[in-house]
Order: sequence, then structure tokens, then C-alpha cells
Amino acid sequence: MLTDAERQELLTKEPNAEIYIRPFMSAKEFLNSVPRWCLWLVDIAPHELRQLTEIARRVQAVKQLREASDRPTTRELAAFPTLFGENRQPTSHYVLVPRHSSENRSYIPCGFFDEYYIAADSCLAIPNATLYHFGILTSIMHMAWARYTCGRLESRYRYSAGIVYNNFPWPDEPTDKQRATVEAAAQAVLDARAQFPQSSLADLYDPLTMPPALVKAHQALDRAVDACNRKAAFTSDAQRVEFLFERYQQLTSLLPTEKKLSRKSRARKAPPV
Repeated sequence: MLTDAERQELLTKEPNAEIYIRPFMSAKEFLNSVPRWCLWLVDIAPHELRQLTEIARRVQAVKQLREASDRPTTRELAAFPTLFGENRQPTSHYVLVPRHSSENRSYIPCGFFDEYYIAADSCLAIPNATLYHFGILTSIMHMAWARYTCGRLESRYRYSAGIVYNNFPWPDEPTDKQRATVEAAAQAVLDARAQFPQSSLADLYDPLTMPPALVKAHQALDRAVDACNRKAAFTSDAQRVEFLFERYQQLTSLLPTEKKLSRKSRARKAPPV
């Protein structure tokens, strides 16, 4: 891991290392615009690593640290010192969702990145994503679902893949026009954020300091996503939650259920004592 200053120091000594230094996106850095970097050496050739002496020195330090660990799994990873212990990095555009976010925000700030940006374990990465997926996940419709289903860490939202994301009822067969409208509105949200390069997402999504341009962009996105779900407008989050749970019930009713056995069948299937 590298801070901005450490990255610059490394590049001063070894300019050719730049292609192996990637932005590292943990929830804290993502939300607060704190630059952090990592060495991403998945595809480095052995001769290149040997030539980059400063990187090779860091790889050697990783190897030694892992070899000295009390955990057998970590010691096994010493055989792969150029790699992260776990590689769940998407190889496509992805939506980044911080696992934890303030309960005071109207939206959980999501990101839309390509594979160049490395996602940390403190975030969820949803691969093969388009602007449509980003738009749905950063809408008030998804937020209404998240508020109801999220766990909590203290009072903050704790977003999970298993409970929140995997159970979320996506719009049922939106038209091409509806998808295009959501994508355009999602891009407008990203563009509104970009108008304030000195402001972090924590600044932009604070209810007190959220800029009007971003508020309006989100309102337009919310209308576009709502329209993908039904023709009649929603007037409250309570209506959205009610609608989503009705959809969830419809979808789960289509899942196969385990056939109940009669008493005689259960007796026959019971193992001998």
C-alpha cells in the first residue's frame, strides 16, 4: 500500500514502476477522497520484476512477512508474494458499494469504475456493470430497500451481498427507452459530482451540503428508475418498500419448494437408530 507521498517517492526512484501502481479503493478512501495506491503485479513478467529493484524489495518484504505469520494460510501465501491474498478484482466496469455508510445520507454513495481501480474488501464490487446498473443501485428505489434490509454497525448502514443486494427485486423487463433514460440520468449524477472536484463524496452527500445540481440529478434519476417499476408515480418510500416486497414475494413464489413427506414416507426415510 502507498500513500500519495510514498507513490511519488517510489516513482522518483523507479519511473518505470508507474504501470504497476493502481488506485486502491477502500470505503474510507472512496468516501473521503483520500488518495491511496497499491502495487498490482498480477501480470508482471519475472524479468521486469527483477529490473524494478524497488518493487522487488517490497515483494521480498511481503514474502518475509507472510513466512513469519502464525497463520498457516498466510504462510502458504508466501509462495505468491506478488499477489494479494485474495483477488476478487473485476476485469470489467463495476459498481462499487461501500459496506458501511452514514445513516444520515439520503443515498449510499456508489461508484462506477473500470478494472484499473482496485476494490478493497471494505467495499462490494458488482462486476459486468453498466450505467443502468449503477443508476438502479444509486436510486431512491434501491435506497428504500437498503434502509429496510441493511444491517447496522452502530447506527450506520451495513450493506451486504447476501441480504441486501441478492434479494433486491430489479425492474421487470424495462424497455430499451427506459434503460436509456436511466443510463442518461445516471451519467448526469456522475457529471454533477464531477463539478466539485475538491469535494469528497462525504461532502457531496451530506444532507446539509449536498449541492443543488447533484440533488436535481438524483431526483431525475429517481423518476427514471421509478418509471421502470410501474407507471403510477410513487409518493413515498413506504410505497416503494411495499411495492418491492410484493415483487420479492412474487419472485420467491416461483422458486421450487421442498416437497413435504407424509409420516409414512418420513419413517421410511429415517436412518436406523
